[in-house]
Amino acid sequence: MAELDRTNAFIVLNGLPNIGPITLRRLLDAFNGDPVAIFEAPTSHLKSVKGVGDAVVDTLRNWTSHLNLEKQLQRMEKGGIRFVVTQSDDYPPLLKEIYDPPIGLYWKGDYVLDRPTVAIVGSRRTTVYGRHVARKLGRELARCGFCVVSGGARGVDTEAHKGALEVDGKTIAVMGCGMDIVYPAENFELFNSIVETGAVVSEFPFGRRADRQTFPMRNRIVSGMCQGLVVVESDINGGSMISARFAAEQGRTVFAVPGRIDQSTSRGCHQLIREGASLLSRPEDVVEELGYLLVERDSGEAISGQFNRPDLTDDEQLVLSYFEGGEVLDMDRLLDLTGKSSPELASVLMMLELKHMVLKRFDGTFEASVRL
Repeated sequence: MAELDRTNAFIVLNGLPNIGPITLRRLLDAFNGDPVAIFEAPTSHLKSVKGVGDAVVDTLRNWTSHLNLEKQLQRMEKGGIRFVVTQSDDYPPLLKEIYDPPIGLYWKGDYVLDRPTVAIVGSRRTTVYGRHVARKLGRELARCGFCVVSGGARGVDTEAHKGALEVDGKTIAVMGCGMDIVYPAENFELFNSIVETGAVVSEFPFGRRADRQTFPMRNRIVSGMCQGLVVVESDINGGSMISARFAAEQGRTVFAVPGRIDQSTSRGCHQLIREGASLLSRPEDVVEELGYLLVERDSGEAISGQFNRPDLTDDEQLVLSYFEGGEVLDMDRLLDLTGKSSPELASVLMMLELKHMVLKRFDGTFEASVRL
């Protein structure tokens, strides 16, 4: 039987049923990040953690009946897969910031998060237009230096990955199943191509099949790994709408591609635009919003607010100054700070948006789109 050392204890915790990422995070916090200590702790200590009751304690005590660690390790070795835990330097840094990050990820391929990341998501039952747009976005954003992240599914996801690969770009496929399951089966060759220069990752243990629960869990990782998320096509109740909600809650920039008004797969995007998502009509729209990240990467230092700054009026300079330090402000707070009337402030904010100095977020708040 494999030794329950630190890494193996993380693998076991991650693979146990009925213990979610939030409870796992509470357990790790309670035991100073030591997963081995969780298995060795007295029942009274375990139950002192919020959300831990008899069922969770029983699962921890009898973990061998829920997970075959030896088989997991054998499959990892055979597949060239490693388990990257949250404490690792290789764990996606942005993913650590979300409310419920997975405690670890099965990772096959290269570490490609040394560059800005953009997620491209959308419908599985996409149109010819949607496939074309997704492929073009994947290709052009990868060419610019972004790592393209998606869910490896049929339709938009597949086209986004293929677009990045066409220009030898970096792309990550986040799976909604265990790494030993190829889903969808027709993407077997695509996943093999991705790991040559990018990565295929999953939080799910070997043997876990995709279902209604795993896809939303996968979606929070897709959005959580990225600075921005693009929805190419989605019905009003599509899974990509969940990804967009996650992205907004995580403070990411949300883009939506408009489509035909009589096309069901465009209704979700149109709804997102109505709610404040940035309308995307060309790849350059993403670059204009997030391009400063590319410059930071190339220069190795933060960009000053003077980078590519157009001439600003005194009122625009004043309003922009309140966003120093990465502040995210709503209209009411800006009215208090500036002392301006609502129409005056709305006019200034509109000009700052047009000059790409300020970004209106998905929830109606504002932030600077350059480093100040």
